[in-house]
Amino acid sequence: MASLLHALGNFPRRLAEFLDRPGFPWKKLILGFSVGQFVLEGLLSLRQYKILQRTKPPKTLEDEISQDVFDKSQAYGRAKAKFGFISGLYSQIQNVLFIQHDVLPKIWSLTGLWLTRYLPARFSGEITHSVIFFLTFNLISQVLSLPPSYYGTFVLEEKFGFNKQTVKLWLTDLVKGQALTVVLGTPLLSAFLKIIQVTGTRFFYYLWLFGIVVQLSAITIYPIFILPLFNKLSPLEPGELKTGVEALADKLKFPLKSLYVIDGSKRSAHSNAYFFGLPWKKHIVIYDTLIEKSEPQEVVAVLGHELGHWSLSHTTKLFAIAQFHMFYIFALFSIFIDNRSLYSSFGFHQQRPIIIGFILFSDALAPMDAVVKLLMNILSRKFEFEADAFATDLGFKKELAQSLIKLQVQNLSTMDADWMYASYHYSHPILAERLAALGWKTSKPVPDGKLVELDEKTVDAKVVKAADREL
Repeated sequence: MASLLHALGNFPRRLAEFLDRPGFPWKKLILGFSVGQFVLEGLLSLRQYKILQRTKPPKTLEDEISQDVFDKSQAYGRAKAKFGFISGLYSQIQNVLFIQHDVLPKIWSLTGLWLTRYLPARFSGEITHSVIFFLTFNLISQVLSLPPSYYGTFVLEEKFGFNKQTVKLWLTDLVKGQALTVVLGTPLLSAFLKIIQVTGTRFFYYLWLFGIVVQLSAITIYPIFILPLFNKLSPLEPGELKTGVEALADKLKFPLKSLYVIDGSKRSAHSNAYFFGLPWKKHIVIYDTLIEKSEPQEVVAVLGHELGHWSLSHTTKLFAIAQFHMFYIFALFSIFIDNRSLYSSFGFHQQRPIIIGFILFSDALAPMDAVVKLLMNILSRKFEFEADAFATDLGFKKELAQSLIKLQVQNLSTMDADWMYASYHYSHPILAERLAALGWKTSKPVPDGKLVELDEKTVDAKVVKAADREL
């Protein structure tokens, strides 16, 4: 027994030694992971694209969705699939060029030059250098992401009537995001690096505790200081909806503190609802678009589903899984942090900056992250079915089904999906699966007029044809 424990205790050290061999092809390995994942996702998207070419809705939806709405949903799905492939290829080319041409060490050297030239000597050191590197790298990434972001918002989403943003608002959001990165990223990254520097080989344990504190703090800080920078939260006005939500919260003993309406319509016509807060004080947020397009009892049914996640401890379970995931990430990083062969493969022959090590480690971990994503999607879909069943037990079967159908129409969500694509990408079951699980039989098809209400513009057949032609 003692020998087994000794062997297990030595395993991290032996693994670190095995992975830190001169000439270990880390660059080729990580490039292979990156290209392999891109090819995999491309093949899955191709399978899904064949589904999006179908001309008839799934059997479960034949009596729920009109042919016109289905055609528009399919066209929207194809447009997003084409755009997703192009933007993915754009990102993949960037990644390959960054790796092949040793962009990371070049940015590190450039930011080091700025540090010595423009800042006093007392500010020199790895932490300050890492912060400047991080902000520079983030800015470069942001600039490179502008073309697909602009096209997705002002061409694709605009074409289908979903975009509500102006260019000014879009740019303002980008500037605010960068400012938050500076204000919040600087102290968080500094603390991250300092913890590693001062706590020795078992830094991952202290880093994990720090991560938990940050997450719990964010729950309080985000709605008070960050969310108002982008959206306006207004108290839900008295009426049938507020009465229904408060009665539901009281019935479930949900610790409801406040009910808000968020002005999601200033950016998009898509709908949603969610809750946040500490265990003893929760806040429910409902998108104004959801209220506008749904009956009060349908909104209450949607919240019955959301509170089902809380009542069934889904949020607690997911939080616990996230903490385990974070711990194992930091623990694995402790094996890679001093890997000389990893650093040298990417052009860092003399220095081994912690932030660079973490970036390269994250790239090396990509295959495992893909597996984790798949497993989490499977679990998430299970939770969604359970939350639907919970809302049904509350007596909201009809209202929930009707709301899901309306949301499907309003958002032009995908009506059908390839099982492999859905397993890898979808955290929620598709509508046909949810209605079948609810035991929903039939109802009148949602009128096409509901879709027209999404925007002042009518999303007609010309838009459908143009989307297929231009993307």
